[in-house]
Amino acid sequence: MRSITKLEPSAPQIPARKCVAAYARVSSGKDAMLHSLSAQISYYSAMIQKRRDWEYVGVYADEALTGTKDERPEFQRLMNDCRNGLIDMVITKSIARFARNTVTMLEAVRELKLLGVDVYFEKENIHSISGDGEVMLTILASYAQEESRSVSENCKWRIRKRFKNGELVSLRFIFGYRIVKGDVKVYEKEAAIVRMIFDDYIGGMGGSKIAQKLRAMDIPALRGGTWDSERVVAIVKNEKYAGNALLQKKYVTDHLTKKEVWNKGVLPMYFAEGTHPAIIDADTFEKAQAIMEQRRQRFRTKSDTPNRYPFSGKILCVNCGKNYKRKTANDNFYWNCSTYLQEGKATCPAKQIPEDTLYTVTAEVLGIQVFDAEIFAERVSEIQVPENNRLLFIFRDGRRVEKIWQDKSRRDSWDDAMRQAAREQQIENLKRRNRE
Repeated sequence: MRSITKLEPSAPQIPARKCVAAYARVSSGKDAMLHSLSAQISYYSAMIQKRRDWEYVGVYADEALTGTKDERPEFQRLMNDCRNGLIDMVITKSIARFARNTVTMLEAVRELKLLGVDVYFEKENIHSISGDGEVMLTILASYAQEESRSVSENCKWRIRKRFKNGELVSLRFIFGYRIVKGDVKVYEKEAAIVRMIFDDYIGGMGGSKIAQKLRAMDIPALRGGTWDSERVVAIVKNEKYAGNALLQKKYVTDHLTKKEVWNKGVLPMYFAEGTHPAIIDADTFEKAQAIMEQRRQRFRTKSDTPNRYPFSGKILCVNCGKNYKRKTANDNFYWNCSTYLQEGKATCPAKQIPEDTLYTVTAEVLGIQVFDAEIFAERVSEIQVPENNRLLFIFRDGRRVEKIWQDKSRRDSWDDAMRQAAREQQIENLKRRNRE
């Protein structure tokens, strides 16, 4: 008979500590809400660190962001840390704090469940990783989403009623004014610039020229932006500089995306006079609008003129972030950065690309003999121009192909008709010199 002796462990095994984090969010940037967020962070930090079996990871907190959107940076950071295995459990105050969009909430919870990460909803006392957790979460999240829709509809009704009464709503930033708690006052330092813009525009200068002038004068744009033709034209079009307000120009499409769109007849608009102090008089504003309409009519293209090409919206200038546009010169077609075309070489020194060069290079990259617009649209998502004579093709499958193109020599770029015209011109010049 063999002798077997059981050896008991000399020290008890210490269970592995669970890595725990918390998520907090407030949907408003007001002081009271930010105080609430600070209280949530303090509460969860203390709560997690009290537990000896928990390892404190941190509190992920989003300020002034709605739970119906997916762009919450701290929420996305939390999800990435869970994917990287840094977190075992997430604690949050309630379903409404985690997400008010049922689909977003369930997708996040299901993904975390597959990763082995539990989400504990304190108010509802639900663990997502439990057997009946998802069923309860689906029901309660639907209630939270409906509550969000109800709150959104109430806010819309209140705002639209104020519009109907001719009140300015949610006006926070406008060049030439300072707005404090709804009180709109003229900021004379910027107001003088507004008057100069209107005078220059009425005097015959265009938006691009005025923008160049403002940049040369080192005048800062609103909230640190850069002056361009779009900003200038937006000022010239804005009726608020005459002391009036066209209300409900934009509206929110739905409570989930919170996306604002231009109101093109879907909802009524209200024109309210004398809502705030004017910077320019009514006559000056009307003159500017009349000139703008004249220019619009002069440069308007026919409705049946095609304005989209295979490369439209596809070529990106890395230098300034704007798209390339098509232009015509001497019956030839080129693509150049829109910033260069509007504001000149001093703002963006991007070099123009001949259209036939684009066709040739793109066909080579796609591995086809002749450029095909359908194949190009199907396979290529973007062409970046990091520097002159370099193109970076971004494919839809994630591949990147860099191509260097060469400028055509003058000899190669001339056709037979151009050569014949040059010969005739040279002969004519010689005849003229002989006569002289």
